[in-house]
Amino acid sequence: MSQQGEKPAAHEDDWWRKLYDETAPDTGPSSAPDSLDDRFDSVSDTVSEAVEPESEREPEPLPEVRPDPRTAWDPYREQAPPSEEPAREPEPVPVATQAAVPGPRNTVFPAPWEAPAGPPGPRTFAVPKPPEPEPPPAPLTPPAAGPVTAPDPVALHELPPDWAASDAPADGGGGARPLVGHLGDRPPTYEAEPAALPAATSENLDALVPDTVLDGARYGTYTLRAASVRGDSARFRGEPRRDALLTARFGAAESALVLVAVAGGVRGGEGAHLAAADACRWIGGAVARSHARLSEDIRAGRRADLKSGLHRLTDRTYGKLRARAAELGLEPGDYTTSLRCLLLSADPDCRTRVFFGVGSGGLFRLRDGLWQDLEPVIPEQAASGVSEEGPDGDRLTMDLQITTPPSPYSDGPAPPPAELFRFRASVARPGDTLLLCSNGFAEPMRGEPELPDELAERWGPPGPPGLPAFLADTQLRIKGYADDRTCAAVWEA
Repeated sequence: MSQQGEKPAAHEDDWWRKLYDETAPDTGPSSAPDSLDDRFDSVSDTVSEAVEPESEREPEPLPEVRPDPRTAWDPYREQAPPSEEPAREPEPVPVATQAAVPGPRNTVFPAPWEAPAGPPGPRTFAVPKPPEPEPPPAPLTPPAAGPVTAPDPVALHELPPDWAASDAPADGGGGARPLVGHLGDRPPTYEAEPAALPAATSENLDALVPDTVLDGARYGTYTLRAASVRGDSARFRGEPRRDALLTARFGAAESALVLVAVAGGVRGGEGAHLAAADACRWIGGAVARSHARLSEDIRAGRRADLKSGLHRLTDRTYGKLRARAAELGLEPGDYTTSLRCLLLSADPDCRTRVFFGVGSGGLFRLRDGLWQDLEPVIPEQAASGVSEEGPDGDRLTMDLQITTPPSPYSDGPAPPPAELFRFRASVARPGDTLLLCSNGFAEPMRGEPELPDELAERWGPPGPPGLPAFLADTQLRIKGYADDRTCAAVWEA
């Protein structure tokens, strides 16, 4: 009955009774199987074609066996024979009651867990490469008649006969490795190679100098070779090389000027190598600032201007050495050096070679197979170093012979006279060899005739040696000469 008291018709309550009738079966879970496989089968049956009965369906042809793409190109891998297992009968598929859906929906899709049909795809791992075919064996030749001997093992390590000529330098120095030899009946006491390094600390690393310096160049009509080697005595005792060498070019083209500076420190001085390095650096800076004027004077042949100008530059260099000695608290004679320089023009038409310097050393020239000593002559009175001071401290004038009392501001005897300035300008000829050297090389050149004779043979025709050969030539050892050796040689073309 409704709120208005009406009684509904009997057929209107049938659906209510059917839904809540206690005698009706439960509408909960169905007794039919309901898994993922069952649902997939239901969907496949719905979208596939109607399957004919088993009795009327023709057997499906077996899929065509295709070769594996990985082995199709491999001639060394045999293809596996086809499997002889009997074909599996297809499982019965229930007949669909509905009409097949036309179009692309008539395709049967395999289940996710089933193996895909068709040839397998390419794999991602590397396939081993086939072995390379072995080369065919060489034809056997019949052995020659005669006794069979084993090969000499030494012959396997022999060099071809023309190996030295193929590695020979272009300057004609030969392909053999240069060796350091000696002149005289027996070699010197010291070894020919370095033995001990100089002592070093964390504060004097910038003051260390190498055992050997080697350099070379070629400008205009001349070839330059320069070397500085520590002496045998210093090598044995672990002392630094006292000699210093500087080779520098200032300017460019034909107006360029080449400077070669050789300095030799005082023997026994604690900072002798530092004084030599300072002298080379300071004279190099002075020449660099005036190289344009110097190059012009050399090419024009102004000897007087060159001598006065280079004298001033040298005096300024030694003035700096004395000031440096005062800063270090040393005597001027303890912080000094000999200095000898060469100025070479890069102009091919200029063959004027200028030498200047102060102190001991040597200047030689090899012409027509003979050595000439070109050291400038020093006046005997100035070279003797005789003091003008009398026995009582009085000084005499040179001409008037008038005695004068000693100066009240002098604390001691007058200092020895300074080294005289040396200057020489010469014109080179084709085939000449000019040699500038420190005192360690000049002494055996003047005292041992074997050394200049040997160098005249080595440095003559056909031309200048290479750098390694030149270094070996400068180290020709003579018993009794163990000082540092520094030299620069100029070959004229």
